[in-house]
Amino acid sequence: MGRKVNVIGVGMVKFAKPGASEEYDVMAHKAIVSAIQDAGITYDEVEQAFAGYVYGDSTCGQKAVYSVGLTGIPVVNVNNNCSTGSTALFLARQAIEAGAECVLAVGFEKMEKGALGNKFSDRVNPLEKHVEVMNRVQGFNQAPPAAQMFGGAGREYRWKYGTRRETFAKISEKARKHASKNPYALFTQPLSVEEILASDEVFDPLTRFQCCPPTCGAAAAILCSDEFARRHNISRPVYIAAQAMTTDSPSSFEDSMIKMVGYDMAKRCAQVVYEKSGVGPEDVDVIELHDCFTTNELLTYEALQLCKEGEAEKFIWDGDNTYGGRFVTNPSGGLLSKGHPLGATGLAQCTELVWQLRGQAEQRQVEDATIALQHNLGLGGACVVTMYRRD
Repeated sequence: MGRKVNVIGVGMVKFAKPGASEEYDVMAHKAIVSAIQDAGITYDEVEQAFAGYVYGDSTCGQKAVYSVGLTGIPVVNVNNNCSTGSTALFLARQAIEAGAECVLAVGFEKMEKGALGNKFSDRVNPLEKHVEVMNRVQGFNQAPPAAQMFGGAGREYRWKYGTRRETFAKISEKARKHASKNPYALFTQPLSVEEILASDEVFDPLTRFQCCPPTCGAAAAILCSDEFARRHNISRPVYIAAQAMTTDSPSSFEDSMIKMVGYDMAKRCAQVVYEKSGVGPEDVDVIELHDCFTTNELLTYEALQLCKEGEAEKFIWDGDNTYGGRFVTNPSGGLLSKGHPLGATGLAQCTELVWQLRGQAEQRQVEDATIALQHNLGLGGACVVTMYRRD
């Protein structure tokens, strides 16, 4: 990475269930205004905007930012499935490195009730190759497709290592416990492992409380150059120490559900970030990772090298994924409990980690956090890994 990129403002709205949220542009407006106020700047200082969302007509990005200001700046609409928010962040970071001084990244989503489905039946499914792998490996049934994919990956892991079903539920128990201290989270009621396992089965080993819910929400971040930060007397800003995006390689389409849902893609992406930053996984204090299902959180521990392959079960039961352990993962409650508004998720993760590194996470605060890692993944596929630091 060349020019240093700082994150000087973040903001988000409390996530809501479908049908209970404000309009997407209203949520986005609130998130943007919060980020601008947090940065201590005015909107007319923003030179470009990248607006991420998955479900919506073209130019929703313009609709979202126009209420903040009609300054005529470039507004780029971004859609990269579940990694949309961090893809907008990725593009904003590149804009700063290319010479821009101040850039906005915003993500938002107004979702429908129920599991995700294919919106367009008159054209080729972009996940066609992924579905082909699933059909070869385990077949296709009536469960939600994403649950079949990530559940199948968890099942493959169980067969390989003998992992107990309780281990996956333990992840959801941790997510609810963390979310209980997050006023922005959707589900804040703690649940026991027994309650999680007793909820309706979706696709073995996944039960309902191990699947992220459809959610509405918005989040935003203001990025800037060092020169811009100095002009605004911003000292010790959080900055992006390294960032990478990877997409699928041939291994995604071998006969492995684990690889099909992005394990190799995430592992390669994290390795690039560790190499670029010169910081290893052992140095990370706090992590927001893509726990769309408990099975994916378990796999991601190993993809990010938080533990060795095959050792995730021990990592979980030893408490190394929470406060008092080696890494605090998803202090926000993660997608499982905070919610997963697709376009907003990546920027909500960014917001949480910036708060953590500033010491502003209140009851969720990770003590003495100076290095944070973000992992945001979308099937189809794309993975964005970002490392943040504060000196």
